[in-house]
Amino acid sequence: MFQALLLEATETEGRPGVRASVRAVDDSLLPPEAEGQVTLAIRHSTLNYKDGLAICRGAPIVRQWPLIAGIDGAGTVLSSRHPDWQPGDEVLLNGWGVGEGHHGCLAERARLSGDWLVRRPATLGSAEAMAIGTAGYTAMLCLMALERHGLKPGDGEVLVTGATGGVGSVAVALLASRGHRVVAATGKAEEGDFLRGLGAAEVIDRALLSAAGKPLQRERWAGVVDSVGSHTLVNALAQTRSEGAVAACGLAQGADLPATVMPFILRGVSLLGINSVTQPRAVRETAWARLAEELDRAKLAAITQEIPLAEAPAAAARLLAGQVRGRLVVRIAA
Repeated sequence: MFQALLLEATETEGRPGVRASVRAVDDSLLPPEAEGQVTLAIRHSTLNYKDGLAICRGAPIVRQWPLIAGIDGAGTVLSSRHPDWQPGDEVLLNGWGVGEGHHGCLAERARLSGDWLVRRPATLGSAEAMAIGTAGYTAMLCLMALERHGLKPGDGEVLVTGATGGVGSVAVALLASRGHRVVAATGKAEEGDFLRGLGAAEVIDRALLSAAGKPLQRERWAGVVDSVGSHTLVNALAQTRSEGAVAACGLAQGADLPATVMPFILRGVSLLGINSVTQPRAVRETAWARLAEELDRAKLAAITQEIPLAEAPAAAARLLAGQVRGRLVVRIAA
């Protein structure tokens, strides 16, 4: 038996729902070793926006019932049938449908495909790795995509939307450390000092971006990291400079894209979609190596809160309500 945050399907007046509880579950709930290949003792996990959706709303994020939640995990290999991993190896897990269609890492134990794992950089502690988590890893994927497009320090201002969230806060810190002039958009005016402490040169009100706007607007951004979607993403595109790029990785405002083709065909703006779920291991290793080297640990600590597993369901509700800034690390084991 081991402790886990278990999600179970419910129904109230014909409406589907979810019950989230931290309780003891039997090892038999995990997939067979022949399928999972690697059994882990999880030391830390984290709460991302997708975790919040799964824990508080269930479907459509959750695709099997019951389900152990948690799309991220850092832990130690207990046993392995995979040639790349041996007992005692320290590993990370992000994505691959874990915490959605496969049992996740908000638990003392997980059994996962060895193909999904990445070795934890030696310079990153378990809690630090989960302070980064999928959100920070996604922020690095955004930075890498913008750099592949040609973005360099000195090219102009880089906008980060949803700047106090997990992706946004890490993106601000990463971009600033690379020498970019970062403009952070947030609906929380009281967090201005926090964002400037991460490296933002300017903080703007998200209301300037969140309503319907003109198809083309004054050119300002050399690049954009957007975790918000909907009208915010559309306005960011409309304000991006000729041949600039927008890296889109989230939908906090909505999954719709009420846009026109004008930014693309009249200014050559590129929309770069960021998929953090199924990236090959080589890309993941590059991203994690850069995070270990480039992310300021003091800034990482400033955006991180740590909670025990028992508090994860309540914290997930706060996360969806926009009451959490930065990153939530979930302590599974001492």
